[in-house]
Amino acid sequence: MFKPKKSLGQNFLFDPTLLIRIIDAAQVTSEDTVVEIGPGPGRLTELLAHRAKKVIAVELDAELHARLKTGLAGYVNVELVNMDVLEYPFEQLEPFKVVANIPYYITTPIIFRLLEARTKLKSMTLTIQREVAERIVAPPGGKDYGVLSLSVQYHTKPTLQFVIPKEAFRPMPKVDSAVVRMEIREKPPVAVNDEKMLFKIIRASFSQRRKTLSNSLKPLIPECKDLLIQANIDPMRRAETLSIEDFARLANLIS
Repeated sequence: MFKPKKSLGQNFLFDPTLLIRIIDAAQVTSEDTVVEIGPGPGRLTELLAHRAKKVIAVELDAELHARLKTGLAGYVNVELVNMDVLEYPFEQLEPFKVVANIPYYITTPIIFRLLEARTKLKSMTLTIQREVAERIVAPPGGKDYGVLSLSVQYHTKPTLQFVIPKEAFRPMPKVDSAVVRMEIREKPPVAVNDEKMLFKIIRASFSQRRKTLSNSLKPLIPECKDLLIQANIDPMRRAETLSIEDFARLANLIS
């Protein structure tokens, strides 16, 4: 019998009702190529195979990959790949959607890797730690809002679909999960001259959340106080109170 590996963050979801809700949230159709990350025992993979044109299931665990090859042998539209998803060449695919229950410890690197492939990516519907899901969809003004919120919201339209209690997983994790659908935007919500500068400013602003913007940005932009005033932003404000539009105004002034 297969024993889930703690080192790979393996927590599996078996309830078909929940799995179908995830597929519905992802809006998977018979026209779609779907990438599933970490298919585990293949329950979601099988349901996706009935709904999608093609399923590419990327599994790092060699033992699980071997089991999936046997268990899913009858599905001609399922391609099984045994590799680290962070090294997978997403850019070589036709337009695709991602549907996955991903390990907590690697959530952020996976999201950023997928965003790199956003010219081919249509949407990602991920079952992730509830706390991270809340950070992704957070509006300005609260403790959940930060670099992750702004990075994801700049490139996608994220919506928290529903919460999955920890009791639904085997083995049971310590926290609840949530399903978030992130639809790739055709264009960002703000116009910026230099995206790299925008995200440099965002990262610097949140590097010490308790500091005012004039203090946190000074190492990056010595004359930041004057620029903040020019951008109609009070230098005494903190990063979490600024919208993406505020950050864009400041970035455009600097660049």
